[in-house]
Amino acid sequence: MKGFTAALFLGTLIFPSCSGGSGGRAWPTHTVCSDSGLEVLYQSCDPLQDFGFSIEKCSKQLKSNINIRFGIILREDIKELFLDLALMSQGSSVLNFSYPICEVALPKFSFCGRRKGVVLWHTKFCEPLLEAVRIQGSSPELLSTEQIYYAGPVNNPEFTIPQGEYQILLELYTEKRSTVACANATILCS
Repeated sequence: MKGFTAALFLGTLIFPSCSGGSGGRAWPTHTVCSDSGLEVLYQSCDPLQDFGFSIEKCSKQLKSNINIRFGIILREDIKELFLDLALMSQGSSVLNFSYPICEVALPKFSFCGRRKGVVLWHTKFCEPLLEAVRIQGSSPELLSTEQIYYAGPVNNPEFTIPQGEYQILLELYTEKRSTVACANATILCS
């Protein structure tokens, strides 16, 4: 086990792109959708990792069921998971919303109850680190990762997005208030 820890620490120092950090730089801005006068952009505000999010159909007229895709590697166990959303327009608060996504007695999604895994990014720069871990005789489960991947409908109220620019702060966190994902999003509607 000492060999595994030493290899992981050494790899993090030698190959910082494998550690999952952004080295002081901001995560890239992602486009969720851009169509017919509506553009939705987001950037991870978690300094340790980015995540993926997309909406199937981009429309100013938000339907009651929209299909989304969301994916992230877990750094925290998910016994309970909560979503906080803050919507701002022109510097003023428009909406604050909190929602329990996973509760111990009421798991709403298949990923509720998942446990974190060891995160080793597999890129061409990380191959020496992965080889060092294999040489140490680490068991395969130490190299596994757990993730949340959800592709499907989300129930929400049906409404038309008014013209304007909106900022949204989204945060997913556990019962211990540990961040699972965090995003600053911008909605531009013309």
